[in-house]
Parts: sequence; C-alpha cells; structure tokens
Amino acid sequence: MIGRREVMTALGLLGFAPQAAAAMARTATGKTEPFSWEALQARAATLATKPYQAPAKVAAAAAIDYDKVGSIRFRADKTLAGGIRLFPLGRYAPMPVAINVVEGGQAQRIEFSRALFEAEEGHAAALGIAGFRAMAPGGTSDWMAFQGASYFRTAGAQDQYGLSARGLAINTGLPGREEFPDFTEFWIERTGADAYTIYALMDGASVTGAYRIQSRHVAGAGVEQQVSSVLNVRRDIERLGIAPATSMFWYGEGNRAAAVDWRPEIHDSDGLALLTGAGERIWRPLNNPPHDTLDSFADQAPKGFGLIQRDRNFDHYQDDGAFYDRRPNLWVQPQGDWGKGAVMLYAFPTNSETVDNVVSFWTPASPAKAGQRLQFDYSLSWKSTDPTAVASAAHVVDCWQGVAGRPGAEPVKGARKLVVDFVGTGLAGLDRQSGVTAKIDVVRGKVLANAAYPVVGQKNRWRVTADVAPDAQGPADVRLFLTRGGRALSETVLTPIF
Repeated sequence: MIGRREVMTALGLLGFAPQAAAAMARTATGKTEPFSWEALQARAATLATKPYQAPAKVAAAAAIDYDKVGSIRFRADKTLAGGIRLFPLGRYAPMPVAINVVEGGQAQRIEFSRALFEAEEGHAAALGIAGFRAMAPGGTSDWMAFQGASYFRTAGAQDQYGLSARGLAINTGLPGREEFPDFTEFWIERTGADAYTIYALMDGASVTGAYRIQSRHVAGAGVEQQVSSVLNVRRDIERLGIAPATSMFWYGEGNRAAAVDWRPEIHDSDGLALLTGAGERIWRPLNNPPHDTLDSFADQAPKGFGLIQRDRNFDHYQDDGAFYDRRPNLWVQPQGDWGKGAVMLYAFPTNSETVDNVVSFWTPASPAKAGQRLQFDYSLSWKSTDPTAVASAAHVVDCWQGVAGRPGAEPVKGARKLVVDFVGTGLAGLDRQSGVTAKIDVVRGKVLANAAYPVVGQKNRWRVTADVAPDAQGPADVRLFLTRGGRALSETVLTPIF
C-alpha cells in the first residue's frame, strides 16, 4: 500500500482539456461483444472452478517511481465515455487491467497503445493501463479513481481524496496471511452527466467476484455509490471482510507525543462510527497504536458503519497542501439483512502520513467455505457530513489523553487521564445540578476518578474526565456515555487506554 496514495493524488491533479466530440473514434478499440450484469456473474462463477493464476505484472514498471509516473499523462483527446481517463503502469501499480466501455448493452475493449499517453521529454513511455479515473465537470480535477488490487476512492464533497474503499478484505489482521484479490477487468457505462456504473471482475486465490458499483457525483454534496457484490469462494477463508475501508491515522489531539511533524494533526479519519442493529450509536476514536490491534464490535443486521473525519477545523491541521480538514467520510449502509457478525477495526503503528494503517470491515459470523456463493449489497456515501452526529443526541467532538491526577499536582503513576467532550442540543439547559453523570465501564483496568460537567462558556458542550489505571494485561478498554435519570444523553464512546 505504500506509495499508492501519493501516486493517485499526483495523477488526480493533472489538468484536463475539454473533450473532443470524436475522442472515442480516435481511441484504439478492440472487439465489441454483448455485455450484461448477469453475464459477468456467470463469468466469475466459471472462473472460480478453475485453478487460480496470479496476474502477470510488468517488471519494467518497477523503474517508474512516483516522480516518473506523474510525468506520464493520458491524452486529453482520447478521453472515454464523457470523462474517463486511464492511469499508466508504475512501481506501485504494475499489473495491467482490461478496460471496456459499455453502451447499449455492447462492450468495446480499449486496447492499450502508447499513443494513448504522452510523456515529458526524457521520461519513460507508458507500459500499460493500471486503472482509470472519472473527471469532474470542467476538467480541473477528478472525482473517482480505481487503481491497484481492488482499491477505489472518491474525492467526496470537497474535491479532496483521502481514505479508500476496496472490494474485499481477506484475512486482514492475521500476520502474514492477508490476501489482496484484484479487479482484473472493468466495464464502464456512463449513466448520466456525472454518473457511471462500474462493473468489475475480481480474481484471487480464495475468491472470485462480480461487482457492480453505481456511482453518482453531486458537486458540493459528495459521491453516492450503490454496490452489489457476488462472491464465489474458492477455498475456506478464515476472516472475510465485507465493505472494507482503508485510512491513515498518524496523530491527533489524543496522541500528541507522536507529533514529530510541525503540523498539529495528521490523519485522514479520526474515528469509526457505528449505528448498530439495535439503534445504538457508537464512536471509537482512532489512534496510532504501539502495536497491531484488532477491535471487534459484534452486531446483528447493522444499520451502518464507517470511518469518519469529524474534525474539519483548518486550524487544527494547518495544512494548505494536503487539506486534511477536507478529507471525505466513508459511510457504509448495508442493504438487506446481513445477519450476525461484527464490524472489525484493525490498526498498526505508523510514523508516516503516506502509509494507510487503519482498516474497517464487516465480518459475517458464519465462516466462508469453499464452494459458497455469497452476495452483499450496500451503499457507500463519501461526504463531509457525519451521518451519526444527530443534533438532539450528544456526539463526541474531542478526545484527549494525558497524565492522570489533578493539574499542578504529581501525576498518578500507572494511570492515564481520558477527557471526552460531547456536543448536542439535547444538553441545552442542563447544569451541574441536573443529575447528568458519566456511565463508565472498563475492561482490563479500573476507574480511579471521574467527573461530568458543562464546559464553561461553551454552548451545549459537556466534558467527561476519567483517570483510568490499566491492569497488567492492558490496554484498558473504556466504554462511556452521558446519562440522566437512566436515559442515555449521548452516543457511546469506546476507546483503549495504553
């Protein structure tokens, strides 16, 4: 995954000239044949009955590094399907993919030719097609991109790439056993002025799949995608990850000791949000752990989950190049009953903003067995608004950790202070005499002291402080929310204390 985010960002910033009406006619095309969603599913099912053959990579692509791949541009007059541009092969995307354009039930193959690309003088020529992107109206940027394994992402509502989705996660978090199946062929159908349906064939050692991703971009509002995935299991899979999202969290207000860079915070997402089948809203702040961690949130028929960037204050990042305050959220909403399972959150340590170190996904309770056909439908919303931050119920806006004890006094040894701020109109008019308390439970540790109170001078904002001592088994897992008279006033916060 290293380097993927830089390459895609660089390519996404390339200029775009207006498309010529006859661009398709000037692009090298191959054979035309009938295409349908049903036919793609049948093809994936047939592929699963055959031995897996890893796709060939172009060895020479290893020499095309970050700077060199940025010097290879898809020609403006070759633009496909009203706004599709192709990515060239490079060090971080060395596997060629097949591209087809669908119109009227007919698919036409786009044959690779170096004439599709132009390179700066003295730089390498294109070696093949690695993926594609969809240009935004006006051609100054792109709003959707597919490149590398089964990764794809969009620029959300503020024209800024951040986290990525992928078609499937296999054995994520199992040391040395993670698999990355590939989208090996795409069919692109334009369905509107700023809309495409992307069909993709997945192939991997453990699974084949057919994907239909109906994508619509609304300027200023974000991107909506409806995903249908039909999977054919080749061999038993220990941990199957549905609707995975991959993000980066280096440091934020909660782990300032990691802030070796001058910028105050660096992260694509700052929390995992969940809306459970029972209607509970949960917030798990992200962190940069000292070692690999895997959290599991058991549920049945989940209503939604996703990696969210709640903090959108530019002053908290001070980055006028990467614009972390503009990074999109990615909210997954299952379609139909997904049954029993768990939302999982895997994270590993990082000391760089170029490495995605956070993955979230849904794992069904029933294991995936060889010969099974599985189908999962869901929507993906790439926006700047948080679907779980309901105004009437308080939600987390800040989460800090520091030394335990009273300010100015000797720190409490073996303990850490957790501070969580909530905001919500349901807190209006409440004060220290209103009976508001914090309900706190801790696994692998104990609470030494805690308090809940309104923040002076701030509207509808309450603060919870808790000194927590992890036990020898650590880290301590803290669960807390605001309550009054036996009724929850806020979402539930789940966070580790190391």
